[in-house]
Amino acid sequence: MRRTVLAAVSAAAATIAFSGIAAAAEVRMMTGPQAGFWVPLGGQLKDAWEKAVPDLKVQNLPGAGIANIRGIQEGKAEVGFGNTITTADAVAGTGEAPLDKKHDKICNVATLYPQYFQLVVNADAGINTLKDLKGKGFATQVKGNTGELIARHVLKVTGYTYSDVKASFTNSYTDSVEQMKDNRMHAFALGTGIPASSLMDLASARDMKLIDMRDIYEPMRKINPAYKLVTIPKGTYPKQDKDVQVIGYYTHVVAACSLPADTVYKMTAAILPKKDDMAAVYKELAKLSPEIMAQDIGVPFHPGAAKWYKEKGITVQ
Repeated sequence: MRRTVLAAVSAAAATIAFSGIAAAAEVRMMTGPQAGFWVPLGGQLKDAWEKAVPDLKVQNLPGAGIANIRGIQEGKAEVGFGNTITTADAVAGTGEAPLDKKHDKICNVATLYPQYFQLVVNADAGINTLKDLKGKGFATQVKGNTGELIARHVLKVTGYTYSDVKASFTNSYTDSVEQMKDNRMHAFALGTGIPASSLMDLASARDMKLIDMRDIYEPMRKINPAYKLVTIPKGTYPKQDKDVQVIGYYTHVVAACSLPADTVYKMTAAILPKKDDMAAVYKELAKLSPEIMAQDIGVPFHPGAAKWYKEKGITVQ
């Protein structure tokens, strides 16, 4: 009887140990929409992490800013890209549904680079200001994308809702660009880095222009104080002859707080050495440093990440 009990206990322990190893050995990472920067950057991080952590396998999955946070909270993924404005709202439980309930399983790993909310219009669409959007075709992403949330905020402070425009929602920047090329849509809103490959594609087919957002910055900050005013320098896109100010925020990497600290420590340490490769995808990442990675965005850091920053002389919460 005693041998039977001991055998059962040993088997249970082995099962628990194996489950822990399996959980640590395979990590699901949610990236972003097709034709955005997050998909190729996810590939770069997958390569870095699999080399840095023995036996680790990273499975990259499509995603979006809000959807990734929800995915980690619900146990559908362990790592993902996030946007600082919506992640902070989710962790505090102060955002719009579904971010109005505290997301307590999300830990920060590293801030990477600034994002630019870009509203581009066909040059012949008769749109020169946000007020001119009324009645026009307006392409953005589906709910679950941070870009879609910001698009709603931009319309709101302009005095509009989706009912005031002819809205089109897609998970693919490529699809939205095709709608712009065909003139089915007159405006396209997306949040990503600069220059966006999808907008370069559009510019190769027809004249386009960016809409300046400096006049709505203060109303946007009343909705979310984490919004920034950032500049798209002239010459970023073809025929862009002046600087354009738009709404900005930051991309960062998040992880499930339950991931082993040693694993996240090694993953965090592997990011900076990869910056040159990542800069080939998005040049802004050439500026990456421990100080940028450790920015306080109102989201608690994973203990494994905090350990790496401490070794760099940076204390994070």
